[in-house]
Amino acid sequence: MRSSAVRVRKMAKSLPIALPITLRMYRRLASSLVPLAPALIKRRLRQGKEDPARVGERRGLSRDVRPHGPLVWIHGASVGEVLAAAALIERLRDLNLRILLTSGTVTSAAVVAKRFPPDVIHQYVPYDSPRYVARFLDHWKPSLALFIESDLWPNLILAGAARRVPMVLINGRMSPRSFPRWRRMHGTISALLSRFDICLAQSKLDAERFAALGGRDVVTTGNLKLDVAAPPADPAKLERLMAMTRGRPIIVAASTHPGEDEMLVAAHRSLVGFFPQLLTVIVPRHPDRGSSIAGLITASGLTPALRSREELPTATTDVYVADTMGELGLFYRLSPIVFMGGSLIRHGGQNPIEAIKLGAAIVHGPHVFNFADVYEALDASGAARLADTQEALVKQLGQLLADPALREQMQRAGSGVVDQLGGALERTMTALEPYLLQLRIEMGAANA
Repeated sequence: MRSSAVRVRKMAKSLPIALPITLRMYRRLASSLVPLAPALIKRRLRQGKEDPARVGERRGLSRDVRPHGPLVWIHGASVGEVLAAAALIERLRDLNLRILLTSGTVTSAAVVAKRFPPDVIHQYVPYDSPRYVARFLDHWKPSLALFIESDLWPNLILAGAARRVPMVLINGRMSPRSFPRWRRMHGTISALLSRFDICLAQSKLDAERFAALGGRDVVTTGNLKLDVAAPPADPAKLERLMAMTRGRPIIVAASTHPGEDEMLVAAHRSLVGFFPQLLTVIVPRHPDRGSSIAGLITASGLTPALRSREELPTATTDVYVADTMGELGLFYRLSPIVFMGGSLIRHGGQNPIEAIKLGAAIVHGPHVFNFADVYEALDASGAARLADTQEALVKQLGQLLADPALREQMQRAGSGVVDQLGGALERTMTALEPYLLQLRIEMGAANA
């Protein structure tokens, strides 16, 4: 029985493994910095990066009570990772398993509160100090730990392994930038990856990289982000926006980063001569940049409106800045043309799948290494178009604005790619089955 293999791996993992000097030094440094935590928290509070009501969670403290029975702990860095786990969490809840979800950003906590069921417990991941991590693990006592993608905190991983918590890396990704850096520190990353029972990678290339860095039992399961449901939208808000923009050609620029907004505003200025009623909607990746984006729009001679000020686009609005959280589903439904941000600068691109599921034709820049396999398939099928210069950006957006048949062709191609590349959720559930079987056995014994 495969559940016995889980127990064997747990026993093997509990055997002492010598830590490289880099991790020993890291642990000592993390311990020595504990007295500085209040100053760090105070600074992050001023920057809006912490929730003042929940700063104790950063020190491993919690006001929430651990639920009875097996508890599956899922950790992701921020919004993208948390949303990638949404369908998996739903499947685990269907098995009557309780979920503890941790992340590190205020924005991700807001998304969890808005889009996840109330019985999913969210906590901020503790700062990676041995003391804070021990408090966290002693309180929650997770039965199974699932780490999403590549947010690998050394003390969190080492302490979990020392407590014999089964740990699995899911939706694992190793970027082209990270891989050579970790290869130079092979002993360090190998000591961390070897603590995971199995590593479920997004792609064959990711799997090869994890195996080369010391991961064991590496399996390619695909990208969970391809199986996420389309983001929701408030029907009343959507109807209001559509009424305010009816008859206007619209471009949505999703999850933009500094350096891209200027290029999009310039593209709008070029295109508006051919499409006089054009409305560009900029949805910044970080909503707190809304005011600065409005400033550069005004400086360019255009008229902005800001959603954070509860403004709606009027007939005189050129660029609408949607600087709010959790409303991308609203704007994807507003326009069939979407530029995916994070791709004109060296950020690596944002996830285009949600936009495609809502019928978008995609335009993107050259820097899409975060989703290389996805964009390669989209480009090859004609579902997405590359704009690697300012001139190309104007050209690609202009062609889509002018040609409804081209948009429909790209939309059909995008749906085909999503269907072809999906299935990661089922493969992930299959790989996790030995662990879930063990939890169901424990759950049955506890209820007997």
